[in-house]
Amino acid sequence: MTAEAIASHHCRTALAAVLLAALQAGTALANGGPLVPRFTDETASSGITSTYRGDWEFMVGGGAGSFDCNADGFPDLVLSGGEDKAKFYLNRSTPGGPMKFEEKPSGLELDKVIGAYPLDIDGDGQQDVVLLRSGENVVMRGLGECRFERANEAWGFDGGDAWSTAFSATWERGNIWPTLAIGNYIDRFEDFEPWGSCTDNWLHRPVSATERRFAPPLALNPSFCPLSILFTDWNRSGTPSLRVSNDREYYKGGQEQMWHVEPGEAPRLYTQEEGWKYLRIWGMGIAGHDLDFDGYPEYFLTSMADNKLQKLAEIPVDGKPKPSYNDVAFAKGATAHRPYVGGEIRPSTAWHTDFEDVNNDGRTDLFVAKGNVAEMPDFAEKDPNNLLVQGKDGKFSELGDKAGIASMAKGRGGALVDFNLDGLVDLLVVNQGAPVEIWRNMTETPGRFLQVALRQGGSNRDAVGAWIEVKTGDVIQRREVTIGGGHAGGKTGWHHVGLGELGETEIRVLWPDGDIGDWQKVAADRFYVVERGVAPRAWKPGEGL
Repeated sequence: MTAEAIASHHCRTALAAVLLAALQAGTALANGGPLVPRFTDETASSGITSTYRGDWEFMVGGGAGSFDCNADGFPDLVLSGGEDKAKFYLNRSTPGGPMKFEEKPSGLELDKVIGAYPLDIDGDGQQDVVLLRSGENVVMRGLGECRFERANEAWGFDGGDAWSTAFSATWERGNIWPTLAIGNYIDRFEDFEPWGSCTDNWLHRPVSATERRFAPPLALNPSFCPLSILFTDWNRSGTPSLRVSNDREYYKGGQEQMWHVEPGEAPRLYTQEEGWKYLRIWGMGIAGHDLDFDGYPEYFLTSMADNKLQKLAEIPVDGKPKPSYNDVAFAKGATAHRPYVGGEIRPSTAWHTDFEDVNNDGRTDLFVAKGNVAEMPDFAEKDPNNLLVQGKDGKFSELGDKAGIASMAKGRGGALVDFNLDGLVDLLVVNQGAPVEIWRNMTETPGRFLQVALRQGGSNRDAVGAWIEVKTGDVIQRREVTIGGGHAGGKTGWHHVGLGELGETEIRVLWPDGDIGDWQKVAADRFYVVERGVAPRAWKPGEGL
C-alpha cells in the first residue's frame, strides 16, 4: 500500500470515528449540550457488601427494592441474592452526606430471591415487600421498624413454584385490595433445550371488591417469558393496562403484549385490530415517562442491541388514542445499542432502566444497566451502563463515562433514588457475579428540585395510579405513580422532579379515583407531603412521616 493510500485510509478511519462519536453523543451535545452530571463511587465506604450470584436460574433478575420502612424519610434497601440470601440495608446517611448503610436482620433474608418490589398492600402505613423467587414467591408484611413476616397464608397469596422474573401492581377501581401481576419465565422442570418452554403469567386479584384477601391466581394465556411488566395508564383513561415485555430467546410465536384489565372483567389482550403492533424483542426492562409534555407517556424497552423508545403514533382530537407506537430511539439519540467506551464493537445487552432528572434541569434523563448474560460471544463483554442525558432539543447525549458510572461489571437491576436526601438522584446497580455498586450524585451547580410523597386515606395509601403534575416554565411535567417495570426491582417513596432555575412552582395531583386536586404553590428545593384535600406540608429530615 502506498503512503498516499495509507494516509487516505487513516483519514477515512479517523473521519468514521468522529462521525460515530458524534452519532453516539447526539446533536444535543453538539449544540452546547446539557449540564454534565457527576457521580462519585462510594461502594467501598457505603457499608453495602452484597452480590447477586448463581448459575442459569440467576442469569436474569438481580433486583433492588428501595423504600422507607422506619418513617425517617431515608430510602432503605432490600437486595436480591440469587443463590445467596437476600440482604436488607438500613439507610444511615445524613442529609447531603456520604452514603451510609447498615446491614440488619429484617425477615427478608430468603434464598433464591430474583426480584423485590415494595408496596403497602394492606394500607396500614407500613411498606410490605413482594419477593420474586426461583420457587415460591413470598409476600412479606411490614411490621414497622423494618421488620417483616411472611403473609402468604394470612392474605391468601399463592406463591406457586415457578421461575418468577417480573412484577407490577395496581388497585382496580372500587377495590380495597390490590391486584398483583407476576411474570414467569421458562419452565425449569421441563427437560428441553435450553431449559423449557414459557410458563403462564399470573394475575392475583382480590376475592371481591371489599375483601382483604387474594383469590387463586388467574393465568394470563398466552404467556411468552417476560422479564418486565408494568401497569400503566397509557391512554389516560383512568384504567391502567398491563404491558408485558417478553424475551424472544425462548418463546415460540410470541410478541410484546398489552392486556386490558377492566374491573370485574376477564383480562384480554389488545389486538392488531385495536392498533397494537406486532413486535418481537429480547424484552428485559420497561420504563415510562411523558418526555415531550403531551400528557401521554413514552416507553423505553430494553433488549439485546434493539432497545426501543416508543411514542404514540397518533393522538386524535377526541383524546382516545389507539395503542399504536412508533420507535423514536434513533431520532432521539437513545438507541444505546453498542458500548460507547471500552473498545467493543459487539452489541450491548440492556436490563434495568429508569427515567429520572439527574442534573435537575427540568428534562428527564434515562439510565440503562448493561451486562452480558453469560459470556455470550455475539454480544459485548465490556458493556458499560448508560446515562443518557436529555438536552433542550429533546435529544439524548451519552454521558455515562463523563458522569463516572461506566462500570464494566455485568449489570442487572438498579435504583435511581436520592439516598441522602440532598435533592440529587443517586444510583445503585446490582451486578451478576460481582458486588453491588453505589454512586453518589455530586453534580456541580445543578438545577433546583422538588420531591413529593403522596398520602391518601383507606387502601392504596401511596396513591398508586395517581399522576403528579408540576408546572415548569411553559410546560407541565407529569409523573405517573406506578409499581413495577424496570428489571426485577422497584421503589416507593419520594417522587423527584427537576425544576431548573425556578424558585417556586405549582403542583397538583390527579388521584387514582379521578379526583383532580387544585393547583397549589410550593417552593423549590423542598420536600412536600401531599394529601388529598390538604395543602402540601413541607417536610425536612428529622421529622416523622
